[in-house]
Amino acid sequence: MNTILTVSQINAYIKSIIDYDENLNNIYVCGEISNFTNHYRTGHFYFTLKDDKSSLKAVMFRQYAQSLRFEPYNGLKVLIRAKVSVFERDGLYQLYVTDMQPDGLGELNLAFEQLKEKLSEEGLFSQEYKKPIPVIPSKIAVITSPTGAALQDIKNVISRRYPCCELIVVPVQVQGASSAEQIVRALELVNLKDCADVIILARGGGSIEDLWSFNEEKVARAIFRSEIPVISGVGHETDFTISDFVCDRRAPTPSAAAEIATPDIRNVEAQIDYYAALMKNISQERIISCELRLQELSQMLDMTSPEAKIKEKQKIIEECKNAMLLSLSSNLERKKTRFSYLLMSLDALSPLKTLSRGYALVFDKEKGHIASAGKVNAGDTLNIKMKDGAFLCTVSEVEK
Repeated sequence: MNTILTVSQINAYIKSIIDYDENLNNIYVCGEISNFTNHYRTGHFYFTLKDDKSSLKAVMFRQYAQSLRFEPYNGLKVLIRAKVSVFERDGLYQLYVTDMQPDGLGELNLAFEQLKEKLSEEGLFSQEYKKPIPVIPSKIAVITSPTGAALQDIKNVISRRYPCCELIVVPVQVQGASSAEQIVRALELVNLKDCADVIILARGGGSIEDLWSFNEEKVARAIFRSEIPVISGVGHETDFTISDFVCDRRAPTPSAAAEIATPDIRNVEAQIDYYAALMKNISQERIISCELRLQELSQMLDMTSPEAKIKEKQKIIEECKNAMLLSLSSNLERKKTRFSYLLMSLDALSPLKTLSRGYALVFDKEKGHIASAGKVNAGDTLNIKMKDGAFLCTVSEVEK
């Protein structure tokens, strides 16, 4: 009599046979992904792996899926490591994937391109969000390894080009599991303290694996959130990272980043001298212009001020005074000339002139000048005035 089996028993039996087959426990399978589903609630990946003739169901559970650096998609050719087992409930044998690599294109390269496309679509690379680099920074924050050659290169360039700038070194790991998180915290710290005018994010060259911290999405978003301009100086000139696209300015090397961040002090000094001379010339011209304007205003004020009017009236008075004095002087001269003439005429008629010729004048005390003998009586006392003196006499007899 044949044994009657349940469906579950058959599925369990087949599962046990497959599970104990060492040839199916750790295999590598190459194929193309189709019907891909990312179960966001559980974090599991479900998909079909196919070639040109056949297909296999596959599942990649969360603990393995979360370690992938890229996002699988339909049509992607991959190389997976898996085991074959049976899903008992549905009697379905499938691949249980533990690792996945892009076939032909490396995992990191694919992850790089996918993140680059994603962030580009979000606008993180757009020029409109790029902040200008300060022309003359006073403080520069350098986020890098404290023991790397990149830091020494940056110090050498800054000490040569712009030694008066303060350099703030924020030490971080630039590769390894915790490096991305340290870089994010460093960027946030510099912004929180607002202790720099510009940030240099730097690291020396290396493989894509060595530089991967600067391709992490969390680092890219931290750079984008930074209020302080960020210069990326990661790797060599041929190396490109996601940070290069997000930052405000990309430099091919750490040394070039230091040159971008700092001016040449000789040029600064030359500019200072130029602007000092220009300011001096402008100031002198301005002073001369102001002096001329002040003179004009002063003249206008002098012309319209009460003092000016008083001075003008004083000038008129002075002119009138001078005219009057001139007129008086002229008139006086004329009077003097007339007086001299009259004086000479009077002198010619003066009795004194007559006296000088031997004649005398006779005066009576009561009658005054005696010009006629008829006014004299005997006994009168007369005053006889000569040219050189006078004498008194008594009239004894009058002859008419």
